[in-house]
Amino acid sequence: MADAGGGGWVPVLLVLAYAGFAVLSLVLAVVDLRSHRLPNRLVLPAYPVALILLGVAAIAGGAPGAIGRAVLGGLLVFTFYLLLRMLQPGGIGGGDVKLAGLVGVLLGFAGWEALAIGVFSGFLCGGLYSMVAIAARRADRRTRVAFGPWMLLGAWIGLAVQMLGR
Repeated sequence: MADAGGGGWVPVLLVLAYAGFAVLSLVLAVVDLRSHRLPNRLVLPAYPVALILLGVAAIAGGAPGAIGRAVLGGLLVFTFYLLLRMLQPGGIGGGDVKLAGLVGVLLGFAGWEALAIGVFSGFLCGGLYSMVAIAARRADRRTRVAFGPWMLLGAWIGLAVQMLGR
């Protein structure tokens, strides 16, 4: 994103947005692994913070379409997870659905490639973990798996691929 008159604030805003997401990712991963919960008090406030930081960065950087892509990405990923939850009750938790929208916002802002790779990677990592746990007889098909950490790992994989591809 070009800094069209942003006065150097664009990188600062982007660092704040993604550094905040990094901290939140670590906290949510630990909480989800321990409790199988992604608390609303952590996930929901991150939406306006991310949207404001990314929105101002997009406008200041002369790329207002990036915020539209972020919002659309959030809606698409949220809807996808919501459909999965409705089709397979008990599979995807409500916290995962709410987190999915935030992940979609941050990945969508980075680009469609980041979004696709990030979402796919989350499922791939979670699936591989589950297969290994089953093979090692530490789990079976009914074992609950905290999926938030895998969603977040997938998001960071998508962001890394996007950044390395530039």
